[in-house]
Amino acid sequence: MPLAAPSAIEPVERAFRVLEALNRHRTSTLTALAAATALPKSTTARLLETLVALGYVTHVSRSMGYRITDRVLTLAAGVRFVDNLVNAAAGPMSEFTASTGWPLYLGTVSDALVLIRHSTAPESPMSFETVGYDLKFRIYESALGLAYLSFCAADERRSIIDAIGTDGGRFSIAQRTALERHLALVRERGYAFTRSARSRRVNGMAVPIVRGQQVLGALTLRYPKRVMTEDQVAARFAAQLTTTARDIAARAFERRWPEQVRGPGARRERSRKNRH
Repeated sequence: MPLAAPSAIEPVERAFRVLEALNRHRTSTLTALAAATALPKSTTARLLETLVALGYVTHVSRSMGYRITDRVLTLAAGVRFVDNLVNAAAGPMSEFTASTGWPLYLGTVSDALVLIRHSTAPESPMSFETVGYDLKFRIYESALGLAYLSFCAADERRSIIDAIGTDGGRFSIAQRTALERHLALVRERGYAFTRSARSRRVNGMAVPIVRGQQVLGALTLRYPKRVMTEDQVAARFAAQLTTTARDIAARAFERRWPEQVRGPGARRERSRKNRH
């Protein structure tokens, strides 16, 4: 259950400050790290001892100080999967744009916000906006977010809805009921449209990228409202967009790292075979 007002636990926040400071340099001394993090030297020393014990940091020498180890890469496994999803999506998305002319956007969800991960807008002759990889959208307004929210697991959906609100406040009972009714409609028809109170000349139709019970992200087609109605877009592109999303999901799992699929034992077995 999400916290009503999440706050940082101070020792954890300090440890990450040390890791981030170490990440900016090949090596750093205790004095340099204390200055970079604005922490007392004694506190920095205790945090370094803990990080060394956990294997995320190693002591190089008295003069060079400390450096991070490759163990920190394990913290980015989820990010690497997002990269894997982008790699899996690039080909099918380009094929869709080449055959239809319309731009596609790939989005994932983090902290109830939609993040754009990839787009074929540069490849589309009918793109009317910049890609905007640095933009974030509220999940209940964008087509991408609604597609994700509609098809993710019920527990995740409840958790996200509990955490989000409008204009800094919580959803009222009526707003929540209306949102959940709309999500049920999206699940029934298989796609979502942009649902924002703000006036926009470009709309989106999105479908989820689903593998089993897991929603990996969502795929949206962006088009000017004056060109097509929602019914026209759905009739022309819903089936092809859904097929593209299924292709991406299949490719994403085909491209999983061997160690994740088979486990570390398989890696050792491959290493043994390579020696013979």
